Amino acid sequence: MRRYVLTCIAAFLYYSGMVAIVRWWTRLCGKRLVILNYHQASGGDLERHLLYLRRHYRILPLEKALEELYCQQTKRVKGGDRRTLAAVTFDDGYYDNYSYAFPLAKRLCVPLTLYLIPGYIGQAERFWWQEGKQLVALTQLQEVEYEGQHFDLRQPKEQAALTEFINMRLRFSCSIVERKNFLGEIRQLLAVSAQTTEEEKPELPLTWEQVLEMERSHWITFGAHTMHHPILSCLEEQRELQYEIEECRNILEERLGHAVTSFAYPIGQWYHIDLRTLRAVQQANYSWAVTTNYGINTPEAYPYQLKRVESDVCQHWLVLAAEAAGLWGFFSRLRWHPFVRRYLTNAPTIK
Repeated sequence: MRRYVLTCIAAFLYYSGMVAIVRWWTRLCGKRLVILNYHQASGGDLERHLLYLRRHYRILPLEKALEELYCQQTKRVKGGDRRTLAAVTFDDGYYDNYSYAFPLAKRLCVPLTLYLIPGYIGQAERFWWQEGKQLVALTQLQEVEYEGQHFDLRQPKEQAALTEFINMRLRFSCSIVERKNFLGEIRQLLAVSAQTTEEEKPELPLTWEQVLEMERSHWITFGAHTMHHPILSCLEEQRELQYEIEECRNILEERLGHAVTSFAYPIGQWYHIDLRTLRAVQQANYSWAVTTNYGINTPEAYPYQLKRVESDVCQHWLVLAAEAAGLWGFFSRLRWHPFVRRYLTNAPTIK
């Protein structure tokens, strides 16, 4: 229902001309860069998304787009392409980025940037954030007790509670070793192996052979996304923080044979990026770093906290159009205005 409502709102914004007006206004305001952020590529309508973006934006590989955004020269070439700059990124490195997004990129001539996690590449194992749902779905146990908490897995609510419990423990681990040990304990407790199935293949990590094939095509560029995808601000040891950020780049550069200049923070909201993390990314000599905070970038944007527009291939392309234009952000800010909140929530005002 929520998705249907969002699509209806997006359709109104698009067919009323508001999306076109905002795109036009954005062009008048000077240089801007819209960075789209996807994860998986299959199971939706990525092709229509890319066709829309290709028509209305000037899509470049992320590094080239950033170089142009920060270039001091502002003089426009007469008759040149005046469309707003855009870059399309995919986080994590799922197999379907290779099997589905890569062929589309070549056929539609749309460059993509993939942020990779070397610790998972070629391992044929699930990413840690997939484990909770899969372990609970695969266990044959009816009841589970762990650390004083009891879960009756015959009840859907209890299944959801155990899944959330596992996810939170994995997400906020203070070290990679802690996360690995907890995952091993839960697998043993639920009597579920780490073995994956053929049906899971689109959700599994890439192999190095697939990465190198995409690299040779010149339609795909790559950035760093840590070694094991921890929330960096949760890591207690400074040495491990630096390792996750620096070793990721070292391995990618060794495999790809060229410099890797951009970094994507895992999870990537403001509260996942502390001062330690910012300093470590700078010290690792990255030129840019992208977050998952919503927004459109200007030449004044801080290079180590670049904003992106979160996208999902399951969204209707009309929703993508409104998000990329910046309208979603406008309405999000508008609904928190005191005047609007008063009439939307019927909240009493202080006299």
